Amino acid sequence: MTSDPTADASTRLLAAAASGDVTAVARALDDGAPIEARDHKDRTALLVAATFDHVDVARLLVERGADPNALDDRHDTPWLVTGVTGSVAMLEVLLPANPDMTIRNRYGGVSIIPASERCHVDYVRRVATTGIDVNHVNDLTWTALLEAVILGDGSAVYAEIVSILLAAGADPSIPDKDGVTALEHARASGYDDIVRLLSTPTH
Repeated sequence: MTSDPTADASTRLLAAAASGDVTAVARALDDGAPIEARDHKDRTALLVAATFDHVDVARLLVERGADPNALDDRHDTPWLVTGVTGSVAMLEVLLPANPDMTIRNRYGGVSIIPASERCHVDYVRRVATTGIDVNHVNDLTWTALLEAVILGDGSAVYAEIVSILLAAGADPSIPDKDGVTALEHARASGYDDIVRLLSTPTH
């Protein structure tokens, strides 16, 4: 029984994307691997590269036309993954591919929400300038601002996230499903620095 050369090339493409081997990725594509080939988790090579932050691999794949919006079995895309990893370098590589910033992850969120929760300061600062909806509400009824307060620890870095979000137009009056605002959550948690930020008029 002869092997399928396309299937073999696809396997090599995905393995090379996972290991960060740019040369092997290019060779697999040249050997006929479909650029949107999927692994057992329904991830494309670009999504795998984004997951492991292999920026050079992602750059090559984007240049070859890889889709930044390809969904896997967890409802992640290459773009959405950057909000989890916080990789500004990967964000910059994906932007020329015009990613759809409205695609929601499995929690109903866009990339700025997990980035705010995980305190990826540089990422939040950069992505807030891309036109992404800083007031998007996820399935938990939380915005990026609410996540930074509710799931953060009130430290200086989370205060910086809050400051960036407010400067980018985040609306502190948007409450959670219980009608509690970010300011009220911050007060209840004793996050004095964040309380001061949320209490200061932005106009």
